[in-house]
Amino acid sequence: MKITVYGAEVQCASCVGAPSSIETYEWLQSALARKYPNQAFEFEYIDFETADDDIAEAIKQDEWFYPLVLIDGEVVDEGVVQLRKVYSAIEQTTA
Repeated sequence: MKITVYGAEVQCASCVGAPSSIETYEWLQSALARKYPNQAFEFEYIDFETADDDIAEAIKQDEWFYPLVLIDGEVVDEGVVQLRKVYSAIEQTTA
């Protein structure tokens, strides 16, 4: 299962006080490893400011907030990421 986090070094203006994109990426790695110790995850962090793909462009055009979390290419959550949404998406994918 591939977990992708799109983010940027600079925090989004509406996310002041929330974890940064990198902090969210690292936090997800730890939280998911604890919750699903027998599940293999592949993690990827993409800086949308330097990436050249459709999702990065959508973030640049303010269609999505960042950090943006995808599981196997499907958007799960954005902005202030909530673990329950990520857990729910994982459980739906593995069911």
